[in-house]
Amino acid sequence: MEKYILSVLVKNNAGVLARVSSLFGRRGFNIDSLTVSPTNNQEISRITIITRGDEKTLDQIIKQVSKLEETLWIEHLWEDECYCRELVFVKVLAEDALARDSIREVAEVYNANVVESVKNAIIVELTEVPSRVDAFLAVISNYTIIEMCRSGVTAMTR
Repeated sequence: MEKYILSVLVKNNAGVLARVSSLFGRRGFNIDSLTVSPTNNQEISRITIITRGDEKTLDQIIKQVSKLEETLWIEHLWEDECYCRELVFVKVLAEDALARDSIREVAEVYNANVVESVKNAIIVELTEVPSRVDAFLAVISNYTIIEMCRSGVTAMTR
């Protein structure tokens, strides 16, 4: 199944997020990530959705979201043709200096930042395109992950 990024501009009305997310639930579409943010116009918000499926599913999602009264615009974005970023924090078990050094090396390869290093753990922060975050998490999963938090994607066209 393909991963898709959708950018939706909506009227900033009460309940619009509930209507968009319930549409996905009613239709059996899954949401991998959902981010909502204000725009330069306080009457409009941007919803960025990551979902998976085939092209038929994508077409159905676009058609259904377009039909919502609050939807002003919806677009399928490609990661390499837009500006998109996701933030991830990962707390990794690092009980000795060797483990700490090894985790720092992985972080350096991905241009991630070590934001805190305590007695037995390191917290690493990475802000990148989703595919690079996925690659980083695949490598860092070779260590013991204590906790992880992903922000969800935010994206806009160039």
